[in-house]
Parts: sequence; structure tokens; C-alpha cells
Amino acid sequence: MRWYSSSSYAFKLWTLILCSGFVLITPVQGEVLVIGSNLPIIAAPGDDVILPCHLEPMFDVQGLTVEWSKPDLKPDPSDRLSRVEYVHLYRDRKEVPDMKMASYFRRTELFMDDMKHGNISLKILNVSEEDNGRYRCFIPKLRSRVKAAVVELVVDPNVAKTSTMEPQHPRNLQTPDPQDTTPTNAGRSRVAVVVVVVTLLSVVAVAGFAAYFSHRIFQKLKKHPKDDETQKQPLQV
Repeated sequence: MRWYSSSSYAFKLWTLILCSGFVLITPVQGEVLVIGSNLPIIAAPGDDVILPCHLEPMFDVQGLTVEWSKPDLKPDPSDRLSRVEYVHLYRDRKEVPDMKMASYFRRTELFMDDMKHGNISLKILNVSEEDNGRYRCFIPKLRSRVKAAVVELVVDPNVAKTSTMEPQHPRNLQTPDPQDTTPTNAGRSRVAVVVVVVTLLSVVAVAGFAAYFSHRIFQKLKKHPKDDETQKQPLQV
């Protein structure tokens, strides 16, 4: 009876590991992810900057809510509702300025025509040192495990300003164009593939160890099925 229970336990353990591996790997392939920038965006005071953020693979977000905020800012303690003000809020296919921080009024914009391609990069006009910090782009209703990304902006007065002869052009050296398909995106795709492969190999390895030990337990118990019955018999005087 104990042999049957042990074998059933080993079988259940094996099934659980395989199912866990399947659940862990399956959603990654083809899942839409929000991707920001691993490098800080550096600008001089007065520059126009672009905080890059997009969805990969390409996904139309025109009908979704897009929130840009500063995660390091805490809500006003005097506000009983602990409401969060946004750097930029896009909802119902338009900007919602009423919930926007006053310091960013008329200074931020999204690339509306490119949102159908998954581009949710934020353009900030005339930056100052007060704009320093981390920015979070977030799509709350996106069906994904990765709904947000963080981009850091560094406004440094020691950085050479954009030429006064071309005041309309933002700094392009530190701030990538959201429409530009650079090898960085391709590199991130390769990294995602590597992560999936490593995860798959790890799950297979764990499953292999589980199968090996369950087989050993099965063989051991099969060779000595009567030991337990002998131990259960009462001693005769």
C-alpha cells in the first residue's frame, strides 16, 4: 500500500513540475511587453527631450489608458484620497490635463499617430533641473505581466546646450527618436530569447532530476514491497 502511495506522490511531483514549466514558459512567447530605456536620458536645461517607451511586439494602444508619472514622488499628505498627479495622462483617446502636475502643463505630449504601432514615448519641452528623476510609463489594462517601464531623465547644466540657431530641434545624441529602429531593440529581443531558452533548460533539468529520483524511489520500493508488511506484523511470543 505504501508503494502505491509513494509512486503516486512521485508521479504527481513529476506532473506538477512539467505543468509549472509549461505555465512559466508559455506566456513569454508572443507576450506584449512595455519596454523603456536602460540608459538615462541626458539633456541640458532648455532642451526638448523624448523619454522612450514602446510595446514589443508592436501593439495598438490607442484605445488603452497610458499613464506617465514620477514614481519617487509621494502623494500630498494633506490629500485624504492620496491622489497621484500625472506627468501625462492619456485616456479615452485623448489627454486628460485635469489630473496633470501643474509644472508639466503644456509641456508634454505623446506621439498620437504612432500609438497604433505601440509607441508611447513622452516628449517633454523645455526641461529644467526640476525635471530630474525617474519617469514611469504604465498601461494599467494591458494583458501582460510587464505593464510598466521606468526611464530616468538627467538634466545637467554642464551638458552643452542645443545650438541657439536651431531652437526647435531636441537633443538627438542622448535622446533616441521613438520612430528609429535601432539595434538596441533587436538586442533586447535577443536577450528575451536567451531568457526563454535558459528558463526552458532549467525547467527540463529540474524535471530530469525529479524523474531520476522518482525512478530510484520506485525501483527501491518495488524491490522491497514486503518489508513494510513484515514490520507491521506483531511479534509472536
